[in-house]
Amino acid sequence: MADVLNFKEKRWSLKGMTALVTEGSRGIGHAIVEELAGFEVAVHTCSRNQTELDQCLQEWKNKGFKVTGSVCDVSHRVQREKLMETVSSIFHGKLNILVNNAAKGMPKAAVEYTAEDISRIMSTNFESVFHFCQLSYPLFKASGYGRIVNISSNSSVVAIPSVSVYEASKGAVNQITKNLACEWAKDNILVNAISPGLIRTPVIETGKQV
Repeated sequence: MADVLNFKEKRWSLKGMTALVTEGSRGIGHAIVEELAGFEVAVHTCSRNQTELDQCLQEWKNKGFKVTGSVCDVSHRVQREKLMETVSSIFHGKLNILVNNAAKGMPKAAVEYTAEDISRIMSTNFESVFHFCQLSYPLFKASGYGRIVNISSNSSVVAIPSVSVYEASKGAVNQITKNLACEWAKDNILVNAISPGLIRTPVIETGKQV
């Protein structure tokens, strides 16, 4: 029937909104970028791999999606700040949606974790989440509202062998999400976390560390 709306029109429109999705060149992040861009959100994403990012950007361009990207290792504070400067420039000092998706696993026995391992995991999985929220705050305020989605994990509430530091980092994400949700509600900034289980991504299928 000519008057039947397509699937996306039946759901909602996000046209005119802007979003930052960290580590959007693969796995869950890639799917999130495509979903948002499919609803006409202008999306900026990042990846540590220039070649991988360029391939994704070309793929999204061919689909007619409005997606830009930057190379960024979110475990480094200076690179996070540079990324947000780029986002602010592209979106004219405003932002509507932040999806903190980047994460690092590094499974090993608890006694084998080094101080460097712990620092790397926590800086990627927790510190970057909190810092990106902080950096996004003025852009949300300029927009009049903001929506933050932090990608946690079901392993943040259960015990799984060999991923103790990863689980601790995701538990910290859950807690900071609740804290920010309470503190920033008055500013019309909603902060939530989702905790997916095991997802069949290339990283999971190959067992490769990222």
